[in-house]
Amino acid sequence: MVRERNNIDGLIVQQAHNWELSRIAPVDRNVLRLAIFELLQCPETPVNVVINEAIEIAKKYSTEESGSFVNAILDKLKRVRDPSG
Repeated sequence: MVRERNNIDGLIVQQAHNWELSRIAPVDRNVLRLAIFELLQCPETPVNVVINEAIEIAKKYSTEESGSFVNAILDKLKRVRDPSG
């Protein structure tokens, strides 16, 4: 995962309009990194499972609003696995 960090961070910044990576809460940033890694490297895990788990982790360990933020970013990025979706 460490080797993919720059690529993953680039995807986050690309979708988080008007947000610098450093402004994203550390928990949210790392939940996004993990979920995007799963989307890219674990095709056996369903996209909706990856997104739902990331949302729940963000809500539990960050803020209630974090779930919506994480969902918005990952919803845009789910196409990295399925370009037609």
